[in-house]
Amino acid sequence: MMEYTSLPINTQTKVMPRRGFLEIENLVKSYPTPDKDNFVVLDGVNLTIGENEYISVIGHSGCGKSTLLKIVAGLEKATSGSVRLDGQEIRQPGAERMMVFQNYSLLPWLTVRENIRLAVDEVLKNANRAEKISIVNQHLAMVNLTAAADKYPDEISGGMKQRVGIARALAIRPKMLLMDEPFGALDALTRGKLQRQVLDIWENNRQAVMMITHDVDEAIYMSDRIVLMTNGPAASIGEILEVPFEHPRDRAAMRNSKEYFDLRNHALNFLDRYFAQDE
Repeated sequence: MMEYTSLPINTQTKVMPRRGFLEIENLVKSYPTPDKDNFVVLDGVNLTIGENEYISVIGHSGCGKSTLLKIVAGLEKATSGSVRLDGQEIRQPGAERMMVFQNYSLLPWLTVRENIRLAVDEVLKNANRAEKISIVNQHLAMVNLTAAADKYPDEISGGMKQRVGIARALAIRPKMLLMDEPFGALDALTRGKLQRQVLDIWENNRQAVMMITHDVDEAIYMSDRIVLMTNGPAASIGEILEVPFEHPRDRAAMRNSKEYFDLRNHALNFLDRYFAQDE
């Protein structure tokens, strides 16, 4: 069986050098409690993500992985430590970081096209009308939704709604895409198809991606590295695993390989060791 070890928090991978595009240093997140003792959610998180790297974060419920994503998004503030994107401290939400949520977050009174156009209008204010139309059409085609462009959210499937959310996020050309269990609400067949579509988009338009997931197979299939979180409270990074498969990826070939089997078992064994009985 292949051997995997926990990477020292500040150590850069030996597989490929990474520029410090997203840098999380000594991050602590806590909340005050009535008894004046702070409830610590994240304790000493250190992570560097490259500008074209796809990272998945996995851990049991309550480990603070979604909180970590919200801090990177600027939706929550760290208690201490720092989070920098391209050298700039993250203090609030910004268009350079776009979030894709599990629950789609589409406006039901707008069509597919209008949901995407709303984001473009809000962020790309200097683009003229023709440019905005071109951007919307380009991203509709990117997620195979041109035929559904004038339908409303309640007229399309869950997988199509999620594709709208992804197109909306990518249309404003962010530096980093943040995804909080983006496939979690979908059935298995739709989830697998959408995973492939998202990976196709990323492989052709590389950017930094940070994805929260509970699915080890999903993480291995899509990611360059997998961040395994210890249990909360006071969670931290337990291990960081390199995924040894080149892009573009063949899911069937990967699943038949010894490397896939070993990596999957290692991740599952880690999660089993940190299983919370009272979760």
